[in-house]
Amino acid sequence: MQVGIALRNMGSEATSEILAAAAKFADNSGLDHLWVLDHIAIPPDDAEGSGGRYVDPLATLAFISGITKRIQIGTSVLVLPYREKLTTAKLVASIQDLSNERLLLGVGPGWMASEFKVVGKDMKSRGVETDLTIDFINKCFNNHIVIENEQDFIFSPRPKKPPILIGGNSEKALQRVLKRGDGWMPMIKDNEVLINACATLIENMASRRKIMPTIIPLRQLNLVDLNKSVETIISLKEAGCAGVEHFQRYETLDEFKYIADQLLEIKNRL
Repeated sequence: MQVGIALRNMGSEATSEILAAAAKFADNSGLDHLWVLDHIAIPPDDAEGSGGRYVDPLATLAFISGITKRIQIGTSVLVLPYREKLTTAKLVASIQDLSNERLLLGVGPGWMASEFKVVGKDMKSRGVETDLTIDFINKCFNNHIVIENEQDFIFSPRPKKPPILIGGNSEKALQRVLKRGDGWMPMIKDNEVLINACATLIENMASRRKIMPTIIPLRQLNLVDLNKSVETIISLKEAGCAGVEHFQRYETLDEFKYIADQLLEIKNRL
């Protein structure tokens, strides 16, 4: 069972010094993956906790991929409707190639109406746009020559496609996993509800003769009662989860290191 940690690419903590030092520490620690979040244009009324500072998630992953060697790196999650699909596919392929195929691509349709307004996109069409971009990314990774707008082009670099993990708890999200994704990134706090949802997804994937889904829930683990967190992770593993992402706010590098050390202790008790 893999254990990962969220790297804060927002707020005063999102400096090159802290991002680099935290990424290196996690890489050397034995944790399995590092995750970054995505906001493209925070309005002033929603800036608490970040001050509106969000370093682009793909830029952050490109930065840390060059200073880490082992740990997997991922988006949790990349909001696809904000972005032009070819540019997104190219960035994803480039990071996957330069990181020696350590990328985990969590994606979602987004939820913040103000950001859709800023980028000039219709929020009502976000599901369709998400599906179109996922289909395009899959097409690019499956073909050396791709045709778009009646023009063929070479898609390169073209490393192994990173797993596409669908974010969200809704039925639409689960249907997106079945039709287009390689896995699921839920944010369900109730263990029983999550376990039942995992069982249903795995059964449905099997009935469609698809691969076993990579399920990595986002969860704030209990860092005070570590045995309780061990029990939680074991129950998630039994439900078919491949790992868990721990998300917790921190303000300093020392706080990040403390969280990482606690997570590693949990992992060592599994």
